[in-house]
Amino acid sequence: MKILYLHGWQSVPGGVKPSYLKQAGHQMLEPALPDEDFDAAVRIAENWLAENGADLIVGSSRGGAVAVNMQAAGVPRVLLCPAWKRWGSIDRVPPGTIILHAPADEVVPYADSQELLSRSGLSESALIAVGTEHRLADPESLAMLLKVVDSLQVS
Repeated sequence: MKILYLHGWQSVPGGVKPSYLKQAGHQMLEPALPDEDFDAAVRIAENWLAENGADLIVGSSRGGAVAVNMQAAGVPRVLLCPAWKRWGSIDRVPPGTIILHAPADEVVPYADSQELLSRSGLSESALIAVGTEHRLADPESLAMLLKVVDSLQVS
């Protein structure tokens, strides 16, 4: 599966989560997103999607906010502790979006993802509680990320 992976604030391409998905056989597209200009980050992500195509968008933290604010009709999204309340103006996600979030997240409150789910009219099953902290880089969180991504595999 070809995945557009959007990294978090003060992060870079090639981190633990996209590397884990790549090792599992997925093709990763990882644009470098600027920390200082959110609108530019959204434009970069949209351009990468337009130029390369993708079967799935995965956004982590601020990258999740970028994914929420992108024009990407028809492309499913997996959001990891999305910081949608801090960046951007969109407060809903399309059907089929799945959110992974650590209940004890010390950076982005778990309640933010519950609110995004409610605003979007998604079922409670679209929010998966996993991990013990914001990065979701522990073995349980990585395994759940891969399970969710694989469940969305295009046939």
